[in-house]
Amino acid sequence: MDPPSKSLSHLDSQGRPRMVDVSGKEESLRKAVAEGSIRMAPETFAAIHVGDTPKGEVLQVARLAGIQAGKKTGELIPLCHLLPGTSLAVDVELDPNLPGVRVRSTATLSGRTGVEMEALTATAIALVTVYDMVKSMDRSMVLEGIRLVSKEGGRSGRWSWKEEEG
Repeated sequence: MDPPSKSLSHLDSQGRPRMVDVSGKEESLRKAVAEGSIRMAPETFAAIHVGDTPKGEVLQVARLAGIQAGKKTGELIPLCHLLPGTSLAVDVELDPNLPGVRVRSTATLSGRTGVEMEALTATAIALVTVYDMVKSMDRSMVLEGIRLVSKEGGRSGRWSWKEEEG
């Protein structure tokens, strides 16, 4: 079997995983936004809405869990850089149209590498925390649509998700 292509940034010439050296990159303001949702039974949604859940205030705990997870992204994902000084905002809102909860996370940093993974991690863990907080009421909840919405900064500049019309 041939070794992986040398053009893969996270593999050395022998195909072994390695951290990418970003020390030569220019520092720039970097921002990433990610989102996702969790669908649940109407009864579970109502219990969260009125604050009648077994483990307490679901939305605030999910928000804090998302922030905490975003801060630890470099420890959780192999080959992901540790990014001290990252600012994280995690918005957690009830959405009666699902019914469920929507999470939108924004990570911002002035640095040499992007913060997409921090925004995605914050979103995913906030949603998993919602599940954990009310799983005794509803094990059929579904996490969905976790995605990067936009990013800016660095060599690749700006990027945003474009919905396909159809």
